[in-house]
Amino acid sequence: MQITHLRENYTETTATIYKIIFSISVMSSLSLHSSFHSFWGDYHLNNSAGIFFHTTKAFEFYTLSEKAMDYRILFMDEDQDRMYVGCKDHVLSMDINNITQGTLKLFWPASNTKIEECQMAGKDPTHGCGNFLRVIQPYNRTHLFICGSGAYSPVCAYVNRGRRPEVTHIKKPNPSALWFGSVQSYLYSTFNNRHWASFPKISPKSGKGRCSFSPRVNTVSVMLNQELFSGMYIDFMGTDAAIFRSLTNRNAVRTDQHNSKWLSEPVFIDAHLIPDGSDPNDAKLYFFFRERLTDNSGNTKNIHTMVARVCPNDTGGQRSLVNKWTTFLKARMVCSVLEEDGTETHFDELESVFLLETENPKGLLLFGVFTSTSSVFKGSAVCVYNMADILTVFNGPFAHREGPNFQWVAFQGRIPYPRPGTCPGGAFTPHIQSTKELPDDVVMFMRNHPLMFNPVYPVSRRPMLVRTHAEYKYTSIAVDQVTAADGHYQVLFLGTDKGTVQKVVVLPTNRSLGEDLILEELEVFKNQAAITNLRISSKKQQLYVSSEHGVSQVSLHRCHAYGSACADCCLARDPYCAWDGMSCSRFYPTGKRRSRRQDIMYGNPLTQCRGFNLKAYRNAVEMSQYGIRNNTTFLECLPKSPQASVRWLIQRDNDRRKEVKLSDRVVATDHGLLIRSVHSSDQGLYYCLATENGFKRTLAKIRLRVLTEAVVSALNDKQRSVWGWGLSPKALASAFSPAETLAMQQYCKERKQLQKMYGEKNVGHETYLQKGDKRISKERRGIKGIF
Repeated sequence: MQITHLRENYTETTATIYKIIFSISVMSSLSLHSSFHSFWGDYHLNNSAGIFFHTTKAFEFYTLSEKAMDYRILFMDEDQDRMYVGCKDHVLSMDINNITQGTLKLFWPASNTKIEECQMAGKDPTHGCGNFLRVIQPYNRTHLFICGSGAYSPVCAYVNRGRRPEVTHIKKPNPSALWFGSVQSYLYSTFNNRHWASFPKISPKSGKGRCSFSPRVNTVSVMLNQELFSGMYIDFMGTDAAIFRSLTNRNAVRTDQHNSKWLSEPVFIDAHLIPDGSDPNDAKLYFFFRERLTDNSGNTKNIHTMVARVCPNDTGGQRSLVNKWTTFLKARMVCSVLEEDGTETHFDELESVFLLETENPKGLLLFGVFTSTSSVFKGSAVCVYNMADILTVFNGPFAHREGPNFQWVAFQGRIPYPRPGTCPGGAFTPHIQSTKELPDDVVMFMRNHPLMFNPVYPVSRRPMLVRTHAEYKYTSIAVDQVTAADGHYQVLFLGTDKGTVQKVVVLPTNRSLGEDLILEELEVFKNQAAITNLRISSKKQQLYVSSEHGVSQVSLHRCHAYGSACADCCLARDPYCAWDGMSCSRFYPTGKRRSRRQDIMYGNPLTQCRGFNLKAYRNAVEMSQYGIRNNTTFLECLPKSPQASVRWLIQRDNDRRKEVKLSDRVVATDHGLLIRSVHSSDQGLYYCLATENGFKRTLAKIRLRVLTEAVVSALNDKQRSVWGWGLSPKALASAFSPAETLAMQQYCKERKQLQKMYGEKNVGHETYLQKGDKRISKERRGIKGIF
């Protein structure tokens, strides 16, 4: 018994030494380029449903498979607490309260025949020859209208919305009959083909004119009075782009075919119905897209962003433009930066659009994410447009040129009556009930003059924010209007092509560009892929994010992430959060508590946090860390605010603190201090100091100890066998300094406490520690837990 006890103590002490050495080795190989918060833990696999999901206090994540399936958030019904997502061969009906619970799944693959034909045509079997859902629109209170690419053979169907998922079994599946129903609902398992549901027999409809053939080509759509308006490519080859109206008792209507004046290789981004005055007949459908336009020589093609509009009640012309739009107009949208030398840098490629509604319909704000991909200049920008300015452009002069080699000029001739682009039956044309009643000169003018002469400029004729020379570009946007103690702020959620979401608040300034603050950057997907959609639920205060790998749900406000001190909460400058006297918590503008402290404009804790633990920053807890001579070590220091500037000081023995001299060997990163090839002179007490808005505080105090060569040599020689040392634990510990020995003893003491608490003989890195209601693996607590 005595020998066994001695061996356990000996092994435990030796293991402690190895953990110290191993921890330093791990720290040396840390990835330092990331600048975002990562909340990833382990996947959970539900084998019965074949679904991967992840749940933390930070976000919820849902996916059907570890494979990329191109998820798109296509429709949100906040009244029914449902969100509808399309992906490869599936439609998902999600509960917006928690997307990992109560999700209804509809499996709708392309037919085997269509898949074979698609592959024979040389299309990508994985990313092309499947049924990629691209249209999900509310048809009525009980049904949705959905469309997919159908392996390059577009197909559509009506789906009952349903609520309760129940599984039934039949011998033969009927994937063409679609049902989310409350009794005959459907739950399909990608891992268990025995689970099929019983459906009513509904024949699918052709998707031509409603959905693009290729899943790589965007399709945008709006359902209005059970009529579908789509922007897509109508042919297999992807050469015939159209804005099309279908599902109508009236005649189908489209843009003029193969007319580059109307559409020229467009990439559709979004579509919205926007009112124009109090008369509903004057409301128009706006389509946002980018297209390639020929220059005066007819050769070089430049990409421009355009906004086009049509009247929903347009039925085409009587003799000209038959079954074609007679109200189609378009205008260019400009997003550019004017440099000091007078040159103008354009962001021409629209990536995403978000409409922020206001009480005044003409005060509607349109946010657009633009990118520039030229070989000389790359970057992203967010431009904001006022709906009143867009209406002014469409009520302005028409563009005209005599031929392809002539310059565009404002049309100076007589404009026919009623003004081209006016909706029939509206406030200006009450006597005209149909576009077929329009005079011939109006219709002919529309065919030849669809472009407006003046472009649409953003508010103040400059972007709201600009990102240049960054390693990412913006791909999507969602905006929330937030009321804070000192005013109203627009909080932007920006998805990137790296799979992260930035939360940004823009402050009004007198400079040429507004001051934008990145409040936080979140990584909400385990796999790095471009964000495809962002949707906000103001009702639930949640943000929903999609990529090709799945869907995530994130709270709009995460006040607890800003720490437990008033100064940190104030410096965060998050309009959602305020200091309530006890913690950083959600700010409610109706609250009358005087202790609510918030300063978004200036973020000054000296004026806001008097009497609230400001002294806590003067003394940070000292931590010990070990480095091996001639190896690399990393001193971690993470400021809670991206706006904080950090500097490092070092104090050797009883000497005064001095600023760390940075070099190729000693490098300051966003996450801390990297020391390559540690020297004995690097030993000392390091201070990580943060400064923001004149407020200084110590974030970390790390005492770096450099291990002696004798100890490292002994460990390297005997690391394979603890019995080869021939030393007692006391003799082995004598090779360390008193402080090092104290650290080992403290580790052993904590280890014994864990064993006693959980009754486990061996508490290893896979042991889970209970902390409140959250289970955290010791391995995920970080290297600091070892010391």
